[in-house]
Amino acid sequence: MTLVQETGRRRPWGRILLIALLLIIALPILSPPLCRTFLFQPFSIPARSMMPTLEVGDNLFVSKFAYGYTHYSLPFSPKLFEGRIFGSSPARGDVVVFRLPKDDRVDYIKRVAGLPGDRIQMRDGQLYINETAVVRERMPDFVGDDACGSNGQSSARRWRETLPNNVSYETLDCIDHAYYDNTPVFTVPAGQFFMLGDNRDNSTDSRVPSMMGTIPLENIIGRAGLIYFSRSPEGVIRTGRMGTVVR
Repeated sequence: MTLVQETGRRRPWGRILLIALLLIIALPILSPPLCRTFLFQPFSIPARSMMPTLEVGDNLFVSKFAYGYTHYSLPFSPKLFEGRIFGSSPARGDVVVFRLPKDDRVDYIKRVAGLPGDRIQMRDGQLYINETAVVRERMPDFVGDDACGSNGQSSARRWRETLPNNVSYETLDCIDHAYYDNTPVFTVPAGQFFMLGDNRDNSTDSRVPSMMGTIPLENIIGRAGLIYFSRSPEGVIRTGRMGTVVR
């Protein structure tokens, strides 16, 4: 997905109606505690680690019932119970919001790359699952000054990656031989998941055990769903992203 900005041209009525509908749906969800606790919760994207799938300034709904409920589903996360109620596990390739085990006050959003028991490794920037390279296809470069951080780089190599269960998405590669382009083999423990950011050279994820490591199922809050509003850091409302389902 590329950055979409509306200029001064006339917008089609279909787009205007879609935006109005999204805002009508969003308003009741953003406020009632019961909706936020049991159905959907809004989240805002503050960082570039999931580009190009998610842009800084995207606002999206997270489905809290997709995997059942943990005490992290509740406001202020009181430890009223252990494990999950009506629990199920995320699939490989799902984009999920979770609490960081090392500081469970912090929410992160990443993509599930490894399931319990998997062996995960990066070799020369390519993802390997159980010793098999994940299929990837070179795409035209992603152009955007913020994709690669503050190094002045205006474009990044873009790949389409397809997981063994046929989930397909785009990733960015800013730097050759970046620090986490080559890793040891990580074996995912039972009940935990290996997370990766789509912007591979600008993501703190499960490749960094000292800061994140693998994520217990209990820490997963929900699955990313619909982008209901998007505004760039410069203040431009990106209507083209509104209504996009996160995949």
